[in-house]
Order: sequence, then C-alpha cells, then structure tokens
Amino acid sequence: MKSLQETYAPHNRCFGCGPANEKGLHIRSFEEGDELVCDWRPEPHHLAFEGTVNGGIIGSLLDCHSNWTAAVHLMKKQHATELPPTVTSDFHVTLKRPTPMDATLHLRAHVVESADDRATVEATLEANGKITATCRGTFVAVKEGHPAFFRW
Repeated sequence: MKSLQETYAPHNRCFGCGPANEKGLHIRSFEEGDELVCDWRPEPHHLAFEGTVNGGIIGSLLDCHSNWTAAVHLMKKQHATELPPTVTSDFHVTLKRPTPMDATLHLRAHVVESADDRATVEATLEANGKITATCRGTFVAVKEGHPAFFRW
C-alpha cells in the first residue's frame, strides 16, 4: 500500500518524509480514522548512546508526521484534491523516556485545532507499548512565493 508521502509527494526530498531523499528517514504515514499513523524502525546511525535513538531524529519523525497530519486535514477541510504545501510554524517535543533502538516505533498524530490555513497537531511516539515522546505543533499552509510552495 502506498503511503501518503508516496501518493502525494513522490519527488519530495525532505530529510524526514521525502521518498526521494536517499539518506532521509522515509517515514510512511497512513490514515487511520481521524489520525495518521506511522511505523518506523531505527537504524544503527540513528543512535544517541548505546541502545537509544537520537533526540533529533525523534524530533524529525514527530515534526514530519505531524506536518502531514495537518496537510491532510486542511486538504479535506477545503474539499481539495491536492495537498496544500504546509510548513512547521512551531513544535515542542517532550522526551519522556529513552526510545530504544531495537523496537519498531509507532507514531500517532491528530489535529486538535484548525483554521483556514493552519492546524495544531498533537502526536505521540511509542516503543514497546510505552510512549517515549510527545509533540504539539502548529503547521501552516503557505502561498505562492514561499520557498516551500512547490515542495510536493
């Protein structure tokens, strides 16, 4: 099954979510009800210290997955057929406990507030049945003239 990234942005080169970035994280998000979900497996170069995923990698996973959650929400809200180009306005990650390297990480995100051109998203990252990190962020649809406008 094609992910949202592969469906709407197959040439995107974003480090976190771009299918076309050979050195990227290649997250693959899927709709599940009103949420987006993603399973992702860390590789040895994502290490912070022995057995633990780097916090910057965790932030990238949560940021990109949340951004896609906002974009899909705004597309549906506008009854559009194309994904609006969205960017991160702000996001705050809380690292609750070490995230293990030897587990499949499960991301889950949903919109908690939205306006015409933006959405606030809350997300979690879970490993072995425990939430290891959370995120809350605002993601904004950009207009022509913004550097990210043609990113999809």
